[in-house]
Amino acid sequence: MNMINIKEYMQQLGVEARAASRLMARADTNARNQALLAIAAGIRRDKEALLAANRKDMDAARAAGMDAAMLDRLALSEKSIATMAEGLEQIATLADPIGEITDLKYRPSGIQIGKMRVPLGVIGIIYEARPNVTVDAAGLCIKSGNACVLRGGSEAIHCNQALAALVKEGLRTAGLPEAAVQVVETTDRAAVGELITMKEYVDVIVPRGGKGLIERISSEARIPVIKHLDGNCHVYVDDDADEAKALRILENAKTQRLGTCNTAESLLVARSVASAMLPKLAAMLTSKGIEIRGCAETQKLVPQAKAATEEDYYTEYLAAIISCKVVDGLDEAIEHINKYSSQHTEAIVTENYTKARRFLREVDSSSVMVNASTRFADGFEYGLGAEIGISTDKIHARGPVGLEGLTSQKYVVLGDGHVRG
Repeated sequence: MNMINIKEYMQQLGVEARAASRLMARADTNARNQALLAIAAGIRRDKEALLAANRKDMDAARAAGMDAAMLDRLALSEKSIATMAEGLEQIATLADPIGEITDLKYRPSGIQIGKMRVPLGVIGIIYEARPNVTVDAAGLCIKSGNACVLRGGSEAIHCNQALAALVKEGLRTAGLPEAAVQVVETTDRAAVGELITMKEYVDVIVPRGGKGLIERISSEARIPVIKHLDGNCHVYVDDDADEAKALRILENAKTQRLGTCNTAESLLVARSVASAMLPKLAAMLTSKGIEIRGCAETQKLVPQAKAATEEDYYTEYLAAIISCKVVDGLDEAIEHINKYSSQHTEAIVTENYTKARRFLREVDSSSVMVNASTRFADGFEYGLGAEIGISTDKIHARGPVGLEGLTSQKYVVLGDGHVRG
């Protein structure tokens, strides 16, 4: 496609999505749930075809020299395909937020005022690598009565097209418009530039991918963006930490998967327990192939640790590296996190209830945890069915964005001939 054709193509997708969004907003709950269950059944049925499409994408990605973290995001397995279907089935069981009226109260004038939950309209989603985003995004948009335009990365084109066909089949089965979920077929990056400026057709943009992609979209979009730039997540081992819990939590938070935004990238250890616990924590990390970059105190206690730079404390590695700092205690830990973190997810390991409460209250991130791995910061784990992304912004949606994050509220007024005096 040339530039003119891409503009026309994207405008046409926008027109169709806007029309479909009006039909989705008035579709009943049963029809939307039927679509989700039909898509899930199709995914289970076509498991082998999806794996074959993913193998094509993986072969091309390896040939192009894609790094290990991106290959991890791109890969599908029988388990991840089953998880995609399970996510859709879970979304189908969730309460339908659309049309719910809350906070209904009488005013002195006699009118009743309340708030009704409504779809956002058309959601543009731009993402890299992960084919499961195609299904998660489609499922959440369908359930929340929205239409969506999905622009996946060129590296997942075969798998995304196979999944798009299953989504359209499910929508047809339920009698809903196929245009409610559209996957952009061109891999030309100019399509992204069009999508993020089509404010007459698209109501919100959700970018899922690397920092470069999200920064570009945030700076160029003419439409509101739900986003997080990166995931520099911290685990703080407090003076009152249980050693066994600290080892288990850090191992999971850092080593279960290296390439996710909720993976721990920074370890903080209270000075009073550092000499007892840090060598054991470091030995565990080293045994898992993790490089440690630490402060001077860390290097004294952990001979294999390299010197950390200021930049290391800001970095989301998405690799087998972790930064480490010995801190004086809770105050310095909170201060460090609020300075260097990306406001994604932070965890404290402590048996001290008062300190745990302070950490929850004072750490300024979208998910804050006590005695749990940062890897739990995920829409599926939070019971949202799935997530369309993580937001570290403070307006509209914050943390994993599920159904409620894809809706808005409007005021409704109920009267019986009332007029203002």
